[in-house]
Amino acid sequence: MEQKNIPPRDGVQRYLNDRKPELSQKSLYNYRVSVNQFADWCEENQIRYLRELDGDLIAQYKDYRLERVATITARNDIRVIKNFIEFCESIHAVFSGLSELVRIPKTTVEDEICDDFLTKEEADAILPFLAKHEYATNRHLIVLILWKAGMRLSGLRALDVEDIDPDGPTLKIRHRPDKGTPLKNNRRGERNIYVTHEVMDVIEDYLTHTRPDVTDEYGRKPLIATRHGRPSHTTIQKAVYAATRPCTYNGGKCPFDRDPNDCEATKYAHITKCPGSVSPHALRRGYVTAARNAGQPKDVTGERVNMTGRVLDKHYDKGNFQEKANRRRDSLRDI
Repeated sequence: MEQKNIPPRDGVQRYLNDRKPELSQKSLYNYRVSVNQFADWCEENQIRYLRELDGDLIAQYKDYRLERVATITARNDIRVIKNFIEFCESIHAVFSGLSELVRIPKTTVEDEICDDFLTKEEADAILPFLAKHEYATNRHLIVLILWKAGMRLSGLRALDVEDIDPDGPTLKIRHRPDKGTPLKNNRRGERNIYVTHEVMDVIEDYLTHTRPDVTDEYGRKPLIATRHGRPSHTTIQKAVYAATRPCTYNGGKCPFDRDPNDCEATKYAHITKCPGSVSPHALRRGYVTAARNAGQPKDVTGERVNMTGRVLDKHYDKGNFQEKANRRRDSLRDI
């Protein structure tokens, strides 16, 4: 059958509409970014209709992405584009078999592993600083819960006031996709997380003295709240980036030989440019590593943070050779 004249942008929208029912909000967002970048590239290269695409053009786009992003990111992008091309075949926007010509970039084990994590020593410096200078503020609570519970950003953002059980003391993580807070693993991500009484004391002080009396657009009372309701993912990310800049908590000393008076990363709009600051996910990796070094069993840690042992070993446990040897020592027998 002859291919139809479907512009890239129209094909992208039809594809996203087709995938929307089966994808989480986070996955749909990632897919949208990938295919919109591809549509932008098509327009920049005067590709008016999707039927003009061929194997060579797809290969050029792959090279284009590899020149601009990490290999693992390019691989993920091209996987989405391959799936997009398969959809385009089904609506006769491209010639049949084009998806088979899409070659996914190969990655090494090192490409797939991110080493960005917050160490226990860094956490032990950051949390006392926040407790002294920003006690029971949004920033303090965000970093405290992410570190102590090892949860994902989406889990923290999903917490409501009613999910806090002081008697436990526990935090109840629940999947509420129809009310704006889906969890990555849907209902499989639901669980109760024990925290210490010291952590719960900070939460209760936050609720009593700091938290604004607001609801979100669904009438829910978010635990972490701003004057406008539930904070966005970006707001939480910026709070972590700001709190983990070394000069923030180490007395103004920069380990990267920058002058804090001139460093652009000291300005809130550019906090992500500090080479020492980390994202919320780095706290999750740091918690897993610290928990395993402290002797917490792998299955207990995995269930607490909602991940499999395989994923924990490959992507989250950043213990060095000696730390891992120390963990095994107590279980060894002389035979």
